[in-house]
Amino acid sequence: MTTPATMDAHDQADLVRRGETSPRELVEAAIERIEATDPQIDAITHRRYERALAEADRVPRDAPFAGVPTLTKSLSDSEGDPATFGCAWVARHGRVAREDSVINRRLKEAGFIVVGQTSAPEFGLLSVSESRLHGVTRNPWRTDVTPGGSSGGASASVAAGMVPVAQGGDGGGSIRMPAAFCHLVGLKPSAGRISAGPGRADRWGHSVPAVVTRTVRDTAAVLDAVSGGAPGDRGGPAPLPAGGPAAMVGRDPGRLRVGVLAHAPDHAPQVVDAVRDAVLDTARTLERLGHRVEEAHPAPMLDPRCLTAFFDALSVTAAQSVEALTRELGEGPGPDDLDPVTRFWVRRGREITGLELADALAWQNGLRAGMARWWQEFDLLLSPVFATPPLPVGWPWRDQDGLRKSVDVLTFTAPFNTTGQPAIAVPAALTESGTPLGIQLAAAYGREDLLVRVAAQLEAERPWASHRPPVFATASRP
Repeated sequence: MTTPATMDAHDQADLVRRGETSPRELVEAAIERIEATDPQIDAITHRRYERALAEADRVPRDAPFAGVPTLTKSLSDSEGDPATFGCAWVARHGRVAREDSVINRRLKEAGFIVVGQTSAPEFGLLSVSESRLHGVTRNPWRTDVTPGGSSGGASASVAAGMVPVAQGGDGGGSIRMPAAFCHLVGLKPSAGRISAGPGRADRWGHSVPAVVTRTVRDTAAVLDAVSGGAPGDRGGPAPLPAGGPAAMVGRDPGRLRVGVLAHAPDHAPQVVDAVRDAVLDTARTLERLGHRVEEAHPAPMLDPRCLTAFFDALSVTAAQSVEALTRELGEGPGPDDLDPVTRFWVRRGREITGLELADALAWQNGLRAGMARWWQEFDLLLSPVFATPPLPVGWPWRDQDGLRKSVDVLTFTAPFNTTGQPAIAVPAALTESGTPLGIQLAAAYGREDLLVRVAAQLEAERPWASHRPPVFATASRP
């Protein structure tokens, strides 16, 4: 039976436009689904139901997504809601957001109704969505494995049918990895395509706001709605072609030259057979669609320094965040106030000298130049998102030196945060045990239009939005 739980944002908005339901009814149905489903996966950290219903009654009916319910990531400011960074130390002070982040404000202007916030690891510093403050978020496809991080709560909630679109962010793979783990579409846009403001640190360009969805058309249309800079931004990519990315869905991209990378370097976790098979099967599909596909990749992407420099720069911002909050709150964290991963990154950030940081940033400038040269010959790179299927919940804590190893898993994703290039994760397969596998496509800076066109081609070849995990929301109302 078709219900809002099975509809994407386009179809839910169409119900309102046709007068078949109201924004309030869409929000009430989403609340019902959340309450019935979240106890099994623990993805929701804050509920704002009364405010959401009031906003649904006031939303302009001509907004493109009038009344469609959504969720925001707990690391992204939503006015009047908790702004704790997933940290018990910050939560103890009752910190709330004074204004919306730019992406959340634009989502609301497009008609989306925010019904709550989703889980993330403390300060977004881990590839699982687990913290002392919010506990363990589980994957609706298999509750013994992680939905990934740091946008794991967002992805788990969309995969479970609570909402069709959820806001997240990507600082090293934090949209693409959870999307791949939850059988969703996750686009990391070009740096600057969506403002990270107002006035928020973007971790030297690494971190970008975005969304996870079930369909390419939702990803494209939401990108249309939230793109653009804001006062204080340093600029962004050139405007997208006329009509924006939504107009690219279904449009022939032409015959593209696609490089395929299906292996990892020796210093990183190795790609397992199931993931490699998913990448190669996608390569064959692209070849059948008329693209020129060959084994090739930009060599700098697999340089060990790629992750080392990324880690150096990111750890300094972790220390910077804790120092800024200490000044704001008037109290620093005690010895047991931060999760182990935060202590690990903050300690490393404080150890780095200014010269070492400058060296890391200078090396990253060279990486951007080297990567850009490869895209002068190729249009897209096809690769894994992650070297393995989703790992068991708690995996970084169980492995020896797991926190340091949790950086090495970013081999295929973090380089594009450094270069600022857009990359998209789309579903590729389900394993025999029922866990999703995704693949990644990356394009040159500013070329989200190519990613949307080719992702839509893949979606047409192997529709994935109708697939349902074992934990999936149902509601009595239509």
